Amino acid sequence: MTGTSIVIVGLLVAVVVLGALVLSSRTRRTLTTPEERAVHATLHTASLAARSFRRGLDAASAAEAAPHLALLTSADALALADETGALLAWHGPHDALTPRFTAAALVVADTGRRELIVDPAPGVRALVVQPVVLDDTGVVAVMGVLTAAVPGPGILGAITEVARYAAGQIELAELDASRARLDRAEVRALRAQISPHFIYNALNTVASFVRTDPARARELILEFADFTRYSFRSAGEYTVLSDELRNIDRYLTLERARFGSALEVRLQVAPEVLGVVLPFLALQPLVENAVRHGLSGQAKGTVTIVAADEGADCVISVEDDGVGMDPELLRSGSLDAVEERSGGPSAKESAHVGLANVDDRLRAAFGDDYGLVVETAPGAGTRVSMRVPKFRPGIRV
Repeated sequence: MTGTSIVIVGLLVAVVVLGALVLSSRTRRTLTTPEERAVHATLHTASLAARSFRRGLDAASAAEAAPHLALLTSADALALADETGALLAWHGPHDALTPRFTAAALVVADTGRRELIVDPAPGVRALVVQPVVLDDTGVVAVMGVLTAAVPGPGILGAITEVARYAAGQIELAELDASRARLDRAEVRALRAQISPHFIYNALNTVASFVRTDPARARELILEFADFTRYSFRSAGEYTVLSDELRNIDRYLTLERARFGSALEVRLQVAPEVLGVVLPFLALQPLVENAVRHGLSGQAKGTVTIVAADEGADCVISVEDDGVGMDPELLRSGSLDAVEERSGGPSAKESAHVGLANVDDRLRAAFGDDYGLVVETAPGAGTRVSMRVPKFRPGIRV
């Protein structure tokens, strides 16, 4: 390349870079108009109010949300009361009007209709007492807006929309709380499943070693104590895979002591998935099901547990080489059929708190793509698999 060519190429590059900088500058100017900045500020303020309400409505969350709601409604002062009209928070001046607000809030909570108090104090043109309403529930809160301007249709419309937005966030908080209560109830159900049959068998196994092998009995008692301590813990609806596997190992230690060489266990875990978060006690029903049915009617059975790294997900499977079952039972019924395949009262009693429970909890936590998958056939054993994302916002221990 000649010197002239190099100069020309250099000039072309400079022109392209300069053009890009000019275009970028114009784009930035276009994207930062006063209107866009106002929209951005409004959305940011709304998100701050939502963050407070998503913890539920109480005095603390109301106090945090009130300044943001005041900005959204252009209020000189803003008050919040609960569904009974009791004051939760007052933000801004004129707090001497608190009794006027609470009296009106009591009426609004009862009727569900807005109250307008004109000229309630010097310098205050109006106190707008607005119900915060959910369609299926009714009044869940009352919002009071003090304004120095005449509350025309524009201001009243804005107050109505802010109240509707607040109601939506409070409803989401209630849904989150309901889901958490459901999760806790399902975990309690799983714990109930563990207690009747396994604990009885484990204690009998320990008792059988007390005279013949006291050291072994002490070891099993410690394993049993650690197993129950983990299984009946009160903290959190989620756990990490490493902790779940550690508890499964305690369970299998007790079961191997009971069945001896009749039970063989194979474990294959990728180290990089040990920190994956999954619902608490999600593996226990799968492994217990495999042990119970893998050994059903057989002199010997093998349970294989695999946790594999598959890109953004972790795939965990529990497989037994037992009697298996007819896949048509799964197609025509549900996961409960897997637990009933060996018959008997104990299987039927636990049918509603085992695999179906885990499937529901996986789908609730991660979406419908993350339920259980069951592969089985008569005489070919059964494999139950779950897919768990390595990371999911909001899901943590």
